[in-house]
Amino acid sequence: MTQKKDKSNSIRSLKRAATAAAILLVCTALWSCYYDEDIDLHTVRVRLVYPENSISPYAGARVEMKDSKASIFVDSTDATGTATFQLLPGIYEASTNSQYLDTMGTTWWRYIFNGVKSQIIISPDSTNKVDLTLKMSKKRIVH
Repeated sequence: MTQKKDKSNSIRSLKRAATAAAILLVCTALWSCYYDEDIDLHTVRVRLVYPENSISPYAGARVEMKDSKASIFVDSTDATGTATFQLLPGIYEASTNSQYLDTMGTTWWRYIFNGVKSQIIISPDSTNKVDLTLKMSKKRIVH
């Protein structure tokens, strides 16, 4: 009789241990699937700074932001010459290459603007405002 009792006690102990292991396994699996879905985007404003005695800022100039993984984000400037991005924290490079055609007078001019700024750190602690100074080339158009 004691053998039967010992055998039933050991079976119960095995069942309890198996149940506890299964519960622990399920809890571990559920906890490991948890992740934070919040994306921490920051508003970044890139203002194009045109050379003196050239042109005023205009809407539509293309501005690119490239991150450290070579992902490129593109926006166009507004009437104040500012492009606005929503970016993750990281290190970026801002660049632009735009042209403007001046047809107001009797002589037409094509203005070519280029600018690059590297090592821009985007973080919750920074101002996230970038001034991108442009270099200008000017070419006369014969029509």
